[in-house]
Amino acid sequence: MQPKAPTGKKTFVGPRLRQLRKELGETQSAMAQALGISATYINLLENNQRSLSLQVLMRFSDVYGIDWRELVEDDSTNLLADLRNVMQDPVFGDDPPDLQELRAALDHSPQLARNMLALHKTYRALSEQVLTRSGENDGSGAMFSVTPESMVHDLFRRNRNHFPPLEAAADAFRKGENIAKDEVYSYLKARLERKFGIAVIPMSFTDMPDTLRYYDEAARKILLSDALDYPNRIFQLTHVLGLLEYGDVIDAVIEKAGILDQRGQARCRVELANYFAAAILMPYDAFLNAARENLYDFEHLAALFRVSFEQACHRATTLQREGNQGVPFFFLRIDKAGNVTKRFNATSFHLAEHGGACPRWDIHMCFRTPGRTLSQFVEMPDGSRYFTINRTVDRPRTGYRSQDNRLAVTLGCSIEHAGKLVYASLYQLADPNLATPIGINCRLCPRQHCAQRAHQPAHLDLPIDENRRGSTRFES
Repeated sequence: MQPKAPTGKKTFVGPRLRQLRKELGETQSAMAQALGISATYINLLENNQRSLSLQVLMRFSDVYGIDWRELVEDDSTNLLADLRNVMQDPVFGDDPPDLQELRAALDHSPQLARNMLALHKTYRALSEQVLTRSGENDGSGAMFSVTPESMVHDLFRRNRNHFPPLEAAADAFRKGENIAKDEVYSYLKARLERKFGIAVIPMSFTDMPDTLRYYDEAARKILLSDALDYPNRIFQLTHVLGLLEYGDVIDAVIEKAGILDQRGQARCRVELANYFAAAILMPYDAFLNAARENLYDFEHLAALFRVSFEQACHRATTLQREGNQGVPFFFLRIDKAGNVTKRFNATSFHLAEHGGACPRWDIHMCFRTPGRTLSQFVEMPDGSRYFTINRTVDRPRTGYRSQDNRLAVTLGCSIEHAGKLVYASLYQLADPNLATPIGINCRLCPRQHCAQRAHQPAHLDLPIDENRRGSTRFES
């Protein structure tokens, strides 16, 4: 069945139409003649002074043999958020363009805006690499490489952390079956045996000390370490089933994204299979309804769906279905040294894009209070405010000699959504002093008189007065 064309709202397609016409090598007059409309109308369409009617949209499809979705698919919301974040960089000074100017830039020069974003991304990557490596480049070119992890992050960011094909695959997986929550593990084992002849074998961590899950394709066995708790055993089996049953859907998402690097493809395949597993264990509508009913109490949601706290938080970031969206969250996970080990973002929060190294953020305080959820309002240097919840999570350990694998996670949303979360119920949201000023990291943070500053910022000079001692050694 053919998808329905959009109705009920005005559709402006100026930049896309102009790009299509240039690709076809046609003048406005030639395109107008082919479509049976006036050249003036084409000009008005290209300048977003007229909306595209359904009849003309279908005419484009018939005459040029293109999918109408190529014209009407709109990523301007993400582009506007990204462009707005970029303009807050101190390198552009303290007078950024306003929202109306940015919208105008996207309306009339979308490719220029995309090139600007790409240029700034390269600038930030090189700046951080230079700062991190301190000039120790070995000549291998590694400084300029794009990592598989960054490919994953870009893929999820471009899709606002939501993949309708995988959601549809998760719905098809169940086919209306009502699987009892305490029988999911048995159901998954039986499905693997029935459909693929694969046996699930528990393994002691003495026999499999460095691996939590291994799929032996030749022997038709999945080996699961005893170090995995019940929710993670279920998650691992669902992950494998996703790759086996819906690998073509996952590969289609990667192919559409244009990812050609083999290592990048492999990392994306793993993360998309994780997405699928979460969609199976926490079905979209059921999870979103429960989240709203319980004011996003993630401890309760984790217990309700028999998943971990981290898995419940991660799933909340994916609830971005058109017309039935949850709170747009960002998610960040760090280790004890502050390294970001996982990040997903359905918001414009640019701290999640570049790291979480600000010591004023309570994600770092979590390690002092393991297992407790710490709530905090934070304010970025650009004045944007967010509400965050922070808590430690524990990774599987394979014996008493293994090192503590405790990590910290944060889940956050823009401050206007804070009232929808039970964690914010004790705060006076109108308090102007509610938020803690934070930054990306000291080298990129423009804040002066910060008692936690550990480095001189790379892009400005802080005042130094030899007759005065300030909060830190970097400014007076």
